[in-house]
Amino acid sequence: MAGNVRRAFVPGGTLLALLLIWQASCMAFDVKPYVLPSPWTIASYMGENASRLWDQMWFTLRLALKGMGLGVAIGILAALLFHLIPGVRAALSPIIIITQNIPTIALGPLLIVWFGFGLMPKLILLVLVCFFPVAWSMLAGLGQAAPHLREYLSMIGASRWEILRRLELPASLPSFFTGLKLTATYGVTAAIVAEWLGSSEGIGHYIVLKSKGYDTVGVFSAIVCIVALALAFYGAAALLERLVIRWRPSASGGKGGRSE
Repeated sequence: MAGNVRRAFVPGGTLLALLLIWQASCMAFDVKPYVLPSPWTIASYMGENASRLWDQMWFTLRLALKGMGLGVAIGILAALLFHLIPGVRAALSPIIIITQNIPTIALGPLLIVWFGFGLMPKLILLVLVCFFPVAWSMLAGLGQAAPHLREYLSMIGASRWEILRRLELPASLPSFFTGLKLTATYGVTAAIVAEWLGSSEGIGHYIVLKSKGYDTVGVFSAIVCIVALALAFYGAAALLERLVIRWRPSASGGKGGRSE
């Protein structure tokens, strides 16, 4: 517990120092809020507009959860399919990699043309962004199972499904959660882009409105909300990893025991 507090103190202290420097610089040089608002100005604005900001965050949160959920599910299925049927991986990998190199800023308008301004294009964009880190990370993890254990299970008559369930899936969990944590941050950004391209609600839409009105304080407030959402998703993924993966050594330095 003390180790966790110490590890959190360093980034927390660094962030606090940066905020204090930012605040002091704005006060010392009399920087106008429309150029660069101070942290106190941003905090005051967020307090005054808390209800509206929360409504926009709630819309973005629901959109991100739907898109990430679908993306993670498709990523898991894709990883299992590619692992079990290498021919499918060879056939589809180039297409998937191509889709990942299409800028979202270019893909988004096309999806709107094809599917309209409803929920569908936003979910498709989120799925395309979110499934890739999970699929490729988990696929790498599935191939990292110890070969001698795989051979042993085969020798005692284990089926392909039993080898997958008892050996390969547990071995892939660390890699899967690495991809999940990447998805947790990418997903929020993708949701913002989706809202920015075409939506009447959400933090992405809020940023568009405030930037068009040259409301710099409002834009910074929205950025704070986006960062908070991304950190919340990342923290949830990291917590889930700690709850699921119980066999890693504890932070106290033990080499064997469970981190109960």
